[in-house]
Amino acid sequence: MDVDLPKLIERFGNEDKCHAYLEELRWPDGVECPRCGSDKISRIKERRQFDCDGCRYQFSVRVGTLFHDSKLPLWKWFLAVYLLCESKKGMSAAQLGRTLGVSAKTGWYLCHRIRAAMSQEGEAPLSGVVEADETYLGGKLTRTFPARNDGRPGPPRGTNWRDNKTVVLGAVERGGRVRLQVAPNAEKRTIHKFIEGVVSPDADLYTDDLRSYDGLPNHEAVRHTNDEWVRGQIHSNTAESVFSLFDRAVIGSYHKLSVKHLPAYLDEFAFRWNNRRNPYMFRDTILALVEGDALPYKALTGA
Repeated sequence: MDVDLPKLIERFGNEDKCHAYLEELRWPDGVECPRCGSDKISRIKERRQFDCDGCRYQFSVRVGTLFHDSKLPLWKWFLAVYLLCESKKGMSAAQLGRTLGVSAKTGWYLCHRIRAAMSQEGEAPLSGVVEADETYLGGKLTRTFPARNDGRPGPPRGTNWRDNKTVVLGAVERGGRVRLQVAPNAEKRTIHKFIEGVVSPDADLYTDDLRSYDGLPNHEAVRHTNDEWVRGQIHSNTAESVFSLFDRAVIGSYHKLSVKHLPAYLDEFAFRWNNRRNPYMFRDTILALVEGDALPYKALTGA
């Protein structure tokens, strides 16, 4: 179903419609008990629940999914999914909370459960023409430094501008999907491991002239250090545009990201990019929420 906001309100304007839609997605061949698998089920209509005639387990369509243990009405869940799918540069938890009339804490938890459904795990390797690039996320060094040996202000010798930043590696098919990953560094071993994990061996790989990319199969590079940005079909402009758009999201929507939760934000961004031409992105996101495992608040905030 291709969804816009009026269609969303018209089709999912009450809880009964939302529950019926989830039931259809989760059990297309009829309701089954999540505990014993029996299809002998009785409905408890006034509570929107089911009673298994085999093991007497009472459950709802939310049980065992990413909707589990949420007291938020499903129509607000559906609206949150739509907003996160359609916001090209993302939406902050505070903004989502104001839009839905819930607390910022509820909005934050809601966003992260939706991001959990947008995970990149299990995706097929990128193929065809693939561009790769790296970026550094994080603010400037703001702590006070002692005076340098030469008396000039600023950080002491040996301090690197990367010391306060996190490396993010990216690879993108031209006209296709993107894969993003937080990395400990941009060294050759790290980058080769990332490329080998997300890019098909027979793909044509284009990058800039960072030496960490040297030695990869089917690899060509443009020499940015020599002011070369394009050589025929060889360039990394698509990968750079991906990072530029994510930077806009960080500056304009999220403002501050923790290293701990950065992979979830990257998953959300990659999911939107990969489904930018998918007219059923809303349905596929709801389905991923149904198929995903429950994410308790303690698990999300724990170490």
